[in-house]
Amino acid sequence: MKRLTTKLRRAGRALAAVALMTAIAAPTVTRAAGQPGADDRDDQGRGDRDDDARAIRYVVVIFQENVSFDHYFATYPNATNTDGTPFTGKAGTPIVNGLFLNGLLTNNPNKVPPFRLSSAEAVTCDQDHDYDDEQKAYNGRAMNRFFEHTGVGGPGCPDYGRGQGLVMGYYDGNTVTAMWHYAQTYAMSDNSYGTGFGPSTPGALNLAAGQTWGATIAADKFGNFGSPTGNVTDPTPAGQSFRTVIGDPRPGPALDNCTLPSSQSSTRTYVTMTGRNVGDLLNDGHVTWGWFQGGFRPAPNGNASLSNTPGGTGPVVCGSVHSGLAGASYDYIPHHEPFQYYPQTANPKHLPPSSSWKIGETDQANHQYDLQDFWTAVDAGRIPAVSFLKAAAYQDGHPGYSDPLDEQTFVTTTINRLMSSPEWAHMAIIIAYDDSDGWYDHEAGPVLNQSNTQYDWMFPLKVDANGNPITGNCGGPLPLPGQTFQGRCGLGPRLPLMVISPWARQNYVDHGVTSQSSILRFIEDNWGLGRLGNESADAKSGSLFPLFDFDEHHARAPKLLLNSATGAP
Repeated sequence: MKRLTTKLRRAGRALAAVALMTAIAAPTVTRAAGQPGADDRDDQGRGDRDDDARAIRYVVVIFQENVSFDHYFATYPNATNTDGTPFTGKAGTPIVNGLFLNGLLTNNPNKVPPFRLSSAEAVTCDQDHDYDDEQKAYNGRAMNRFFEHTGVGGPGCPDYGRGQGLVMGYYDGNTVTAMWHYAQTYAMSDNSYGTGFGPSTPGALNLAAGQTWGATIAADKFGNFGSPTGNVTDPTPAGQSFRTVIGDPRPGPALDNCTLPSSQSSTRTYVTMTGRNVGDLLNDGHVTWGWFQGGFRPAPNGNASLSNTPGGTGPVVCGSVHSGLAGASYDYIPHHEPFQYYPQTANPKHLPPSSSWKIGETDQANHQYDLQDFWTAVDAGRIPAVSFLKAAAYQDGHPGYSDPLDEQTFVTTTINRLMSSPEWAHMAIIIAYDDSDGWYDHEAGPVLNQSNTQYDWMFPLKVDANGNPITGNCGGPLPLPGQTFQGRCGLGPRLPLMVISPWARQNYVDHGVTSQSSILRFIEDNWGLGRLGNESADAKSGSLFPLFDFDEHHARAPKLLLNSATGAP
């Protein structure tokens, strides 16, 4: 373990140097002569007007991976300051619902108590974050069986000798330094949750549509149908053909034909989603928007049997690769891209925008882009009104192939650059996460969606001799009034959520109940788009407006430019 720790420290220093050079060399935003800037767009993101009275004209959602609230903020704002850059909380910082509040650091009901992970332990393995196992860890909301049901350890897992107990680990301001500094300057929530339980795809779908119901299993490119087990529920309600997504099936090949070099087999499950998402509402309202994901642009991988020509007859190849502390990984992960599951918002061949001026508009790219296209739009003064940013895999924070330090590099360089743009004055950046990865968190949210399927274990009805649940449900057996679809147990695990904006409340912690779908609701409300209907979670999600201060007599929050290597100002 000592050799591994030393290796990680050396790699961290090398990566930090590269990150700092990248941050310093980040190009300044410029406007070409004669080009209209983003301020020339009207109040719905279109051109030729500059009299928009709304405070927030641009929403940028940085959607990261696999972090529970306690995993990043368990002891906020108190850091040990035994490694890295010392962090000192500002006087008057609000108390968060962390592990100090109830004495849970030392008096914890789990088999292993929570413990601090140092910056030398940034690389860890992935924890179990299946829909059913996360509910089992709750153990009827006692929050005391994470070791047994979501903890992962053993050979090949960087667990630093802690085995399954690794699931109880948390970081503080000496590792997730940038996140803590953003919280000190802007607004955060300590009562925000996944709309439901489960891994990445349900979280992404709940961001885009507030809905995980409406899936049909699609054949893969070999004509085979993958197993629904663990990926989707049985059809609900009874007699219907549509299922609910609870795992990580991929978008059907007809919707996302970008092949990963490492996945040529037919072992995956593919689905197509029905219904509408926020992209439909934005299009209806003529509001410019886009999903921008690292590695979305096709890239060759040396496999001559695969076509890599967008629009060609064969599949294109998403073969771009980057390396971080956790090693090398392909940049693009299909099941992280929610709009590719819907026929009306998919870009199957990963076609580029027809021109830089069409980014955010409807053309052959259909609002689905590579992350590079976002910066093209920024440099041209054409930031879409609504932008969803997804880092390349090595920087998205997902344990196993990413880590908090590589994530910090992406988040800080992105925000620094946006703060340097003219659009910053009317921008809201929202940092959110798709799921908890199964990491321990002590707080359970309210049950807003009941469910009673074979995968639901929130409230065990019976346990075996060892206390393990053997049957259960999620607030059932009957659903709440007006609720038809099953397999949507939630709210799910507690997740970080931050608002970074001149209009954000400063050094503020909001305690109102919100979820991933609250971001969807904020976009709907800011542009007056209405609701999606069909039992979308947007209708019952809490509001993000309390995290903002729109009083014109109050001073706006300052810019906070952070060093991408240290996370400090």
